[in-house]
Amino acid sequence: MPSAGASMSRLILGPFNRIEGDLEVDIEVQDERIVEARVKASMFRGFEPMLLGRDPMDALTIVPRICGICSVSQSVAAARALADASGVVMPANGQHATNLMLACENLADHLTHFYVFFMPDFTREVYADRPWYAQAQHRFAAVVGGKAGAGRHSAAALAARAKWFELLGTLGGKWPHSGAILPGGSSRAIEASERVRLLASLREMRAFLEQTLFGVALEEVAALDSRTALQHCAARAPGSDLALFLEIAADAQLLDMGPGPGRYLSYGAYAQPAGGHALGQGVWDASLQQRLLLDAAQISEDMRHAWLAEGPNGQALHPMAGLTQVQPDKPGAYTWNKAPRLGGQVVETGAIARQLVAGQPLIHELVRMHGGSVYTRVLARLLELARILPLMEQWLLALQLREPYHLVQALPAQGQGSGLSEAARGALGHWLRIENGRIASYQIIAPTSWNFSPRDAAGTPGALEAALVGARIDSSLGRGQSVAVQHIVRSFDPCMVCTVH
Repeated sequence: MPSAGASMSRLILGPFNRIEGDLEVDIEVQDERIVEARVKASMFRGFEPMLLGRDPMDALTIVPRICGICSVSQSVAAARALADASGVVMPANGQHATNLMLACENLADHLTHFYVFFMPDFTREVYADRPWYAQAQHRFAAVVGGKAGAGRHSAAALAARAKWFELLGTLGGKWPHSGAILPGGSSRAIEASERVRLLASLREMRAFLEQTLFGVALEEVAALDSRTALQHCAARAPGSDLALFLEIAADAQLLDMGPGPGRYLSYGAYAQPAGGHALGQGVWDASLQQRLLLDAAQISEDMRHAWLAEGPNGQALHPMAGLTQVQPDKPGAYTWNKAPRLGGQVVETGAIARQLVAGQPLIHELVRMHGGSVYTRVLARLLELARILPLMEQWLLALQLREPYHLVQALPAQGQGSGLSEAARGALGHWLRIENGRIASYQIIAPTSWNFSPRDAAGTPGALEAALVGARIDSSLGRGQSVAVQHIVRSFDPCMVCTVH
């Protein structure tokens, strides 16, 4: 609470560069520290009402257009919702192919986040006196006008990313907005000669990660089980970008910056043909130090502070009964984003949630020490690169030639289904209801909807709103300038266009 007589000021931060979509943050500042924040998603796009009255299969064409960089994730969630409604089960080849496409997109996002969105902030003049600054400039200077002037490793990462998307071109026919992902599997069978080329592409990406980002084998990074092991790994590869990130994180005070809510949600990543997920489903409660089962019936959306009509008596609604009715003049509203809650509580989602729920020991130890923070969020994404690419090699080798990739499904005239998946940024859910063969309701909760949610009816701030409290505003940089705010916002890697679907 601000002290009596303390001077307060109100600032509006934004728009933010190097994020997806439009974001503003209203903050209250006292003594150059944020004491209150309100996160504003300022652009409405209306995909949910756009889907009403359409053939249910139209969702597979429309929802990937929500976002150009998360289109596979949206396709997978939509296909799972339709599969749930129809009862169709993917054959093993279809599941492996879908996982490969989803992993391609998610790992490309992790690579882009680190090299293009997050690390260029450490090349700003405010850090010019730091011992690592010259190396940060050399490796991570922002891409301007294509690749001109880019840091060497940022440019190399973009080149690797471009090659990486050739994988998606083969697996899904094209990217973004592939039409290959269907409720019953994938429409694109992989030939033997194509599998050889795909394995070669995976090994090219493995070489970039092992030589430039980590300096050691991916399996060694994936097996890191303690802070001591992490430090030893960085010491053996002092020229790696991981080692430089660890040095910067400690010196720039990222370790405890931007604390999360202490509850972490994962829907489970990369469903397996035999059941379960490569990275498990559940909720990690840091206060209990315990993994809890996910009860999806406890998900609700509170609309008290959104420019949207509320449910009966203002109650929060489960997305299967959700509403998206525009109310732009609503008193007390400040965003187009709803406030998702799980059992009435704020949760954080993303790679950090996946690693905690999956029981990764290094992330568990670091979160016990520092909580969910800028440091642990970014490190969890890097660790995921090392964990998932070897799995992709396994999935590719598991494809059975001349076995089916897809089963045809018949959608019911009346029914409903939900599709829960994990995008790069975290938990993504689609819920649809079918009446008379048409979509009667379609609701989506994106990862950034969770992390960047507004206050709910009880006044509880969302994850980012709470994480920004205490962040320093440096008046020497100009009004409303703060490298801490930039780091905190970017550690969540917002995708605002998915949020305002």
